[in-house]
Amino acid sequence: MLFIKTNSTMRAPSLLAVLIVLVLFSLQPDAAAASRVHHHRFGREKLTTLHFYLHDTLSGKDPTAVLVAHGANATSRPGDPTPFGSVYATDDVLTEGPERASRVVGSAQGLYVSSGKDGRLSLVMGMDFEFSDYNGSSFVVFSRNPVTVEHRELAVVGGRGKFRMARGFAVLRTHYLDTGNGDAIIEYNVTLLHY
Repeated sequence: MLFIKTNSTMRAPSLLAVLIVLVLFSLQPDAAAASRVHHHRFGREKLTTLHFYLHDTLSGKDPTAVLVAHGANATSRPGDPTPFGSVYATDDVLTEGPERASRVVGSAQGLYVSSGKDGRLSLVMGMDFEFSDYNGSSFVVFSRNPVTVEHRELAVVGGRGKFRMARGFAVLRTHYLDTGNGDAIIEYNVTLLHY
């Protein structure tokens, strides 16, 4: 039996104190076992960098981004194709170079919301970037995109296939933006850590 010494006398601890100590010790993970399972199940962590261009087209007969909801009290700048509160569904083309005729490397599907109420174009994006060169593997971005900032960084929050459990970041630069119709070509430099 466990005894606690107080003022040179010994007494039995309360049952509650013993139970708390036992529970706390049982909650401690076995670091060696966790490491073995982690290593065997997923292998070694890899680093992959990707460079591509996203073509987001709101205009024309075959747009890749379509308005699906409009904020009830949307405020916008004159001629703004993406007023505050607007939600767009996307199926954007990803290419090797900035020209639309360059080799297609994948697609980006998801949603973005126009979130810049203060007059600056800003989006919150949730998109899945899938790549044909990686057997349909993808990574996911969920982040704020301040479109008017020259170089901006978005968070990579997950992935699947060859990019399983991806985390990292994407540095974006606007290659082309038509402020009249919202069409854009965005350069992506992505750094992924994944299994």
